Amino acid sequence: MRNASLWVGLTLIAVVVLTAAVALFWTPFDPTANGPVLLAPPGWPHVLGTDAFGTDVLSRLMSGAQICLLVGVLSVVGAAVIGVPVGMAAAIFRGWVGEILGRLSDILYGFPALLLAILFAAALGGSTWTAVMAIGIATIPAFVRIARAGTLEVLSQPYVEAAELSDVGRTVIAVRHVLPNIAPMVWVQASVSFGIAILSEAGLSYLGLGSGPDNPTWGRMLREAQDHIFSTPLLALWPGLAIAIATLGFNLLGDGLRDVLDPRLRERA
Repeated sequence: MRNASLWVGLTLIAVVVLTAAVALFWTPFDPTANGPVLLAPPGWPHVLGTDAFGTDVLSRLMSGAQICLLVGVLSVVGAAVIGVPVGMAAAIFRGWVGEILGRLSDILYGFPALLLAILFAAALGGSTWTAVMAIGIATIPAFVRIARAGTLEVLSQPYVEAAELSDVGRTVIAVRHVLPNIAPMVWVQASVSFGIAILSEAGLSYLGLGSGPDNPTWGRMLREAQDHIFSTPLLALWPGLAIAIATLGFNLLGDGLRDVLDPRLRERA
C-alpha cells in the first residue's frame, strides 16, 4: 500500500501508452474523415458517438493519445538534456559562471509556455513542433533548479571532498558522483513535467497554437465540443477525461517514484 500511488500511476499511464500504440496500427474509423451521421450518441458502431463533422470520437481520442505522448516525450527529454547539465555546471563551476547560468535560468523561468507558443506561432505558425519547442523551453528552468540544488547537496558530502583532494577533475566528479545521486530527483521531476506538458499541449491546441487540424488532439476536441456543450455534453467529457487520466497518471507516478527513490522517505516508512 505504500507504493499505491506508483502502481495506480503506472496503470493509468499504461492505458494511455497502450491506446497510442494500438492507434499506430488500428482505429475503428479514420480519425480525420468526416462521416454522414453528425453528433451521433454513443452506440454501435460509434462507441463514443461522433462529433459535429461526423468523425468517430473514439478514433480521434486514440489518435490524440499519440500527439499527447509525442509532445510530452520530446519536450521533457529535450528540457532534461539541456537543463540537467546546466544545473550541474551552475553548482560545480562556482563564481561568475554559475551566477550567469543561474540568472539565465531565472529569466527563462519568467516566460510561460503559452507566451513562448504565441511567439513561435507568430514566427513559424502553429504546429506540433511549435508546441514541443514552447513547452520544452519553458520546462528547462525546472530541471536547472532541481539539478543545481541536488548537485550542491552532493558536493557537500565527504567523499566528494576526498575526490577533490585527490585531484579528480570536475567532469569526472560530475559523471561519477553527482549524476547518479541526483538521478532519482531528475526522474521525479521528469514525471511531473510530463503531466504539465500534457496540460500545456492541450491548452495550446485548444487555442489553435498546437498541432494542425489534420492531427486530432484532445485540446482541439475540447475546443470543437465547446459549441455543443449544452446539446451534446459528452463531446467535451471524453477528451477532458482523457487529459485528466494522463495528467493524473504522471503526477501519481512522480509521487510514487519520490516515495520509492528517496532514501529518507524509505527510512521514515
